[in-house]
This record gives sequence, structure tokens and C-alpha cells, in this order.
Amino acid sequence: MVNIWQDIQKRILVLDGAMGTMLQRYNFSEEDFRGERFKDYKSPLKGNNDLLSITQPEAIAEIHQKYFEAGADIVETNTFSATSIAMADYNMEELVYEINYESAKIAKQVAKEFAKQNPEKPRYVAGSIGPTNKTASLSPDVNRPEYRAITFEELRKSYKEQVEALIDGGVDVLLVETIFDTLNAKAALFAIEEVKEARNITIPIMVSGTITDASGRTLSGQTVEAFLTSISHIPLLSVGLNCALGADQLKPYLQRLSNQTEFYTSAHPNAGLPNAFGEYEQTPKEMKQLIEDYLQDGLINIIGGCCGTNPEHIKAIAEVAKKYKPRRIVIPA
Repeated sequence: MVNIWQDIQKRILVLDGAMGTMLQRYNFSEEDFRGERFKDYKSPLKGNNDLLSITQPEAIAEIHQKYFEAGADIVETNTFSATSIAMADYNMEELVYEINYESAKIAKQVAKEFAKQNPEKPRYVAGSIGPTNKTASLSPDVNRPEYRAITFEELRKSYKEQVEALIDGGVDVLLVETIFDTLNAKAALFAIEEVKEARNITIPIMVSGTITDASGRTLSGQTVEAFLTSISHIPLLSVGLNCALGADQLKPYLQRLSNQTEFYTSAHPNAGLPNAFGEYEQTPKEMKQLIEDYLQDGLINIIGGCCGTNPEHIKAIAEVAKKYKPRRIVIPA
């Protein structure tokens, strides 16, 4: 059986698109989010997309299916906000393990079905580990610059719970993504290494940072090069960039990353920049042309989409990715 380390050397792997964009199409109500099990729950639950892995599992499976049908090699679990820190907004901290475990199980089952249909094309599940809604490096209070809403230790514990559940659910890869604060990411990576050591296992790790604006820095102030230095002590499958920017705005930072790292590289940009209503208007055809620039320049090993992307975008990206060879790793001088 081919594993992802072997696969990534042969071809450009395609990651899926946005989960949130797809869930919006279902127009789920408060009652849909609650389902029968949580119909009398004490908190409003609409907007808790990760909970849908429990209350609307068929919809989550259907979204994974659509991305695989579009040509994705890797789908992400529906767990972007499934930490106790983020779930505290809904008073659902005690459900964190179950949400992650069920999300991983749903994605893995769909991946197995597609791999069975076409054994020549393995399908992988990446456990999505988001940044949480708190930052360890910055104060949320401008009048108290020394204040922090979260500690490294609190982050580590929360991430460890998520990682254990994702692994138990059967993910093939762990994806620490949309990193705006590298200290948060380091807590996630520390937790992953703890779990690996305790269980005596290896599992590929993808890391993806977010350049928040034209300054070319993460929210916590790091350049691409500083971000890379901060996380390169961990043996990673890939390092990359996602979210915040469209493919064209992301390209210069991706070039810098690609030139500096010995890891494989990934990118999943947004479908352009949002309009005044927060909507993403870039068409699959437009995004495909911009992504082709990445591929022509040999910048990429894993390519997908973030906010505003759907199976049509991924289909267009998968079609163009077939034409190009993956980026070759060149050890920097």
C-alpha cells in the first residue's frame, strides 16, 4: 500500500476546499444544528459547524464525497474549531473528543470507499487542527499589553485532547493550519510530539501558516522566514500557507517559503479576496489560472483551496495539477 510519503514524491497532491462554504449551501437551522440529541441544550448551537459531525453526519460525508469526486487526494476533517478552547463558546467542552473522533471516522470511511473503487489512487484524511479563538502571543486588551487570554500549557492540553481523538478516529495526517500565532502552533506541535512519543507511533504532520495582509507577516508579527525557523525543529511532511489571501496575493510569500525549506510545500489560498459583503467571487477558471503560475514555477507539492472554494474549484485545480511535476526539494545553501 502506497503511503503519503511515497505518493508526494511522484505527483502534486490535491487538498480539498472549504468546509464552511459547502455547509452554507445546506442552510441549516438552529434545529438542524441541535438534532434530536441536543434539542433542549442550554446554549444556542447554530454556527457550531464541527457539531454537525454528530447531528448531521450525512451532510459531512456528502461534502467529503464531493471533494473526492472532484479529484482531491486529501480531505480535511470537520474539526477546525474542535478544541475545548473554541467549544467553550457553546458550552460543549465535554464533547471535544467525540466530535473529533466522529469527524475523523466519517472522513476515513468515505476515503476508504473511494480508495476501494480506485486502488491506484490512495485517498488520505488530514485531521484539521485550527488556531483556536485565542492567541498566546498578543493581548486582546490594548490597555493591558502584558495580558494574555490563554497560556501555552492550556493550549497544549486542549490540542492534545484533539490530537488523540483524531488519531483514534483514523486520520492519516495531522494538519495544523491557519496559523496566525506561531506560539499557538508550537503548542499544537508539542502536543502532537507528546502523543506520538506516548503511543510510540509516527504520523505525518502538515503545517500551514497565514499571512494576514500585505505586510507579509503573520498576525503575531513573523515574516515567512521567521515562521519557518520557528517550526522547522519538528520533522514535518509539509509547510505551507493558507487563508487570508487569494492565490495571486499569496504567491510572493509562497516563493520565499519554497526557496527556504527542505520540507514539501503546500498552499490552499482563498477564492480571491472577499467583496464588501464578505463573499468570495473568484471563479474556478480564474483560480485555476493563478494556481497554474505556482505549478509552472515549481513551487508546490500539495495544492487546495480555503475560504470560498468548493468542489468546482478543486476540480479545476486537480485538472491543472495533473499536468505538472511536484516541486523538487532543494536543500538551501
